[in-house]
Amino acid sequence: MTGNLKEKLSKTRETFKEKFNEFLRSDRSREEILEELSESMILADVGVTSTEKIINSIRQKSKKNDSFLIIKRLLEEELIRMLSQFSFDFNFNPSCSVIMFVGVNGGGKTTSLAKLAYYFREQGKNVLMVAADTFRAAAQEQLLLWGKRLNIPVIKGQYGADPASVIYDALQSFKSRSYQLLLVDTAGRIHTNINLMNELEKIRRVISRQIEGAPHDIFLVLDSSIGQNALVQAKEFLKFSGITGIFLTKLDGTAKGGSVISVVEELKLPIKFVGIGEMEKDMLHFSPHEFVKALLS
Repeated sequence: MTGNLKEKLSKTRETFKEKFNEFLRSDRSREEILEELSESMILADVGVTSTEKIINSIRQKSKKNDSFLIIKRLLEEELIRMLSQFSFDFNFNPSCSVIMFVGVNGGGKTTSLAKLAYYFREQGKNVLMVAADTFRAAAQEQLLLWGKRLNIPVIKGQYGADPASVIYDALQSFKSRSYQLLLVDTAGRIHTNINLMNELEKIRRVISRQIEGAPHDIFLVLDSSIGQNALVQAKEFLKFSGITGIFLTKLDGTAKGGSVISVVEELKLPIKFVGIGEMEKDMLHFSPHEFVKALLS
C-alpha cells in the first residue's frame, strides 16, 4: 500500500517536504518549527481545529531544545493516534450483507460503489448493485455501465420512481437469488436537504424490514479534493443517522490530502477506504500507519 499511496499523495507531501528540508538545514527553535509546521498543515487542509490539537500535543510531549527529527517523530505518532481512534472493522455478514452509499452528487459515490463491488467479487462474493438514485438518469446509466464492465448485475427503476420501491424490488431479487452482498447507490441532492434525509431514512427502514440487522454498513462518500468543504457536506449527512464510516475519494492529485485528518477528528468516524484513481482497482483499505508513513516520508 505505501508505495502506491506515497505516489498518489505526492502533491500533499510537497507541502510538508519543502518545510522539512528547511528544518533539517537550520537550527530553528522548537517554537519556530511548530509555527511553520502549523502553517504547512493548514495549507494541506488539515484544518485549524485539528492543527491546533496536533501542535498542542507535540508541545506538551516535547522539550524546548528538541530537534526537528524528534518533533517529526512526535508528529507521526500524533497523526497515527488521531487516525486510529475508531474501529476499521466491517459489519460484514458473509451470507447476506447490505451496504448503503450516501453523499453529494459528484463526489464519486457511484464509482466508489463499483470499486467495492469489484473488490468483493474478486474475493468470490456473489454481488448485486442497485441504482436507487432515480432522480438522475446519468447516475443510473453510470452504474449500468460499471455493471456491464465488471460483469455484475444492476437493478434500476424508472426515472423519477420512488427510490424506496426500487430498493424493495432489489431486495426481493437479492433474497430469492441468494446473493451475498447488495450495494445500494442513493441520491445526493444536498440542496433539498430535508427531503433527501427523509428519503435516506425511508430507504434504510425498507432495508431493515426486509433483512434483519441491515444495512450492515453505511458509507459516506467524501471528495478529498475539496478539502475542508468536505466537512461541511459531511455534517449535513450526519443528520442521517447510522453512518458507519467514510469512503474518501480523489485522494490522488490533490494538495488537500491533509483533510483526511480533520475528517476523522471532527466527524468521529473511521475512514474505511480511499479512492486513488478512476479504475476499479484504484481503491485501498485505509491504514493510519501507512497513510502517515506515505505522507511524511
